[in-house]
Amino acid sequence: MNRGSKRSGLNKGGVMNLKKLKWMLMLLCAFVFAGMTSACGIQSEVTIGTQTYTETKILAEMYKALIEDRTNLSVDIIPDLASSSLVINAMKRNDVQMATLYTGEIFNNHFPISGSKDREEVLKEAQTGFQKYYDFTWMKPLGFENTYAFTVRKDLAESKGYAKISDVKKDMAGMKLGVDTTWLERSTDGYPAFSKTYGIKFGQVFPMEISLVYSAVAQKQVDIVLAYSTDSRLKAYNLQTLKDDKQFFPPYDASPVLRSDLLKKHPEIEDAIAPLVGHLDADTMISLNYQVDIEKKSEREVAIAYLKQQGLLKS
Repeated sequence: MNRGSKRSGLNKGGVMNLKKLKWMLMLLCAFVFAGMTSACGIQSEVTIGTQTYTETKILAEMYKALIEDRTNLSVDIIPDLASSSLVINAMKRNDVQMATLYTGEIFNNHFPISGSKDREEVLKEAQTGFQKYYDFTWMKPLGFENTYAFTVRKDLAESKGYAKISDVKKDMAGMKLGVDTTWLERSTDGYPAFSKTYGIKFGQVFPMEISLVYSAVAQKQVDIVLAYSTDSRLKAYNLQTLKDDKQFFPPYDASPVLRSDLLKKHPEIEDAIAPLVGHLDADTMISLNYQVDIEKKSEREVAIAYLKQQGLLKS
């Protein structure tokens, strides 16, 4: 018993000493790390959030590369946030300080809006509304939008002369539409409202998952589908989008969005990513998405290659 008690006492003292030593080592590491970061000029860290789809991840890698190349800031990326609402809430909490958002986001009841679908007006409302209600800085668009787009095979567009949605009206009775199931049921921006705006009602409608519409139209199972305007499968299946000539769908122009307090502290971030603003068109984004989705390259690999090709990286 006594030997056991003494042994236990020694163990307890040993554990206490080990804990003290571990704590001292942790403090020492913290001081060393602080000195190293100061010496290296690392001022703070920026966290970029992305949604689940490819282009937001590619853009995040571009932001990261440009910021780290042109400033003394370090950047992290949190991918696969399930929705734009989650991204916005993460930015409100300061878990994320930067993201790519789309101007049509204003139609998701974040604050009062006029309801206008004019591209410039929607951008203005996004910029003023998110500044006023969230203290976010909504930068000018990158140069492309990702919105719903009616899409046909290129050979059909060429043979029938389809360039805009109104062009298919003459053939609508004999056309088969493949469309996202949820879009058919939406009252304000779904099929009923679309038919009223364009005076178009297709002969047959086939509800399906959005991921299936591309192969369905490519394989001639349907004649026209509702797709996304920068999806890589437009290129993979040789499809052509039709111009929304009556502007039924709201504009969804992509922009970098940042917490305003971050920009006040580090205005150099805006200068770092400025070369992207206004210079990424839809064809470029489709091509970049294609390299990731179809050719299976990493988002970072594609982003860095594009920036180097454009001469935008200093190092």
